[in-house]
Amino acid sequence: MNTETLASASAEIEQKGFLDLEVDPTLDLFAEIERLKKEKNAIVLAHYYQDADIQDIADYIGDSLGLAQQAEKTEADMIVFAGVHFMAETAKILNPTKKVVIPDLKAGCSLSDSCPPPLFKRFKEQHPDHVVVSYINCSAGIKALSDVIVTSSNAKIIVDSFPQDQKIIFAPDKNLGAYINKVTGRNMVLWNGACMVHEIFSLERITKLKVQYPKAKLLAHPECEEPILRIADYVGSTTGILKYSQTDDAQEYIVATETGILHQMMKASPGKTFIPAPPDNGCACNDCPHMKRNTLEKIYLCMKYEQPAIEMEEQLRLAARKPIERMLEISAKAGL
Repeated sequence: MNTETLASASAEIEQKGFLDLEVDPTLDLFAEIERLKKEKNAIVLAHYYQDADIQDIADYIGDSLGLAQQAEKTEADMIVFAGVHFMAETAKILNPTKKVVIPDLKAGCSLSDSCPPPLFKRFKEQHPDHVVVSYINCSAGIKALSDVIVTSSNAKIIVDSFPQDQKIIFAPDKNLGAYINKVTGRNMVLWNGACMVHEIFSLERITKLKVQYPKAKLLAHPECEEPILRIADYVGSTTGILKYSQTDDAQEYIVATETGILHQMMKASPGKTFIPAPPDNGCACNDCPHMKRNTLEKIYLCMKYEQPAIEMEEQLRLAARKPIERMLEISAKAGL
């Protein structure tokens, strides 16, 4: 698509709204997306929490750490980020010369939204002798106020890299922060933020499932609340949960994280049984409404029109890049 056509398409999107554009229902979206990848030298990065179809067309599927590493090193001209907004922001921060597009700009994050930069800045000023360790599930504004970024895969290693007497603020996830405090013996000051998906699991319903499936192991993400983590057989990142289910001898698992991960778990271990941990809202499983805003149709449209694109001020990008680079350096040294 030439520059003039793209400009015309951008004007149409602005006038009609990106999500109102129609997709020919007879299109083979899998084939069209593959065609656009080659035509535009594009790569599709997808989080484990995406729908199965999106995972199947992705060039790379991973958790926040893996996605950041892929975004930094890709040679593609365009990064299509099938995830939520802060993930696409991270890709732009790390690889500013690439065009970064996201299928749905409204694919936000309840955890990221729980930590507005102006409020956090004042919170940080109240603790002037603390370093700021922030979970990657935050906005560029929070990253710019941080000393180092972590993911659930590397949070313990990075926190342990600081001297024991170093005072630390951990933001924005209080549950992950409390878990890291527990496993490191720290007493980090925690920002009061949380993920809506991981806070809604029902301890009562999970306990009943464990009675129904007595041989099943409970695998939980550290963003879950402490009562869930206390009864879990394994606590780890999405990648950690996936790897554990591949190497462990059990045949049944109750999985306490977003249900998108089950697709990769079942593909990797087709003979095993994976049961989504139930939330307390009457549903059978727990989906992230933000992650699930992305669809194949939206991926096709954003690749075709190269919109919506992630943009940010260079000063903010540079400030947000420093703590991410520090994370990647520590992770590389640790072999992650």
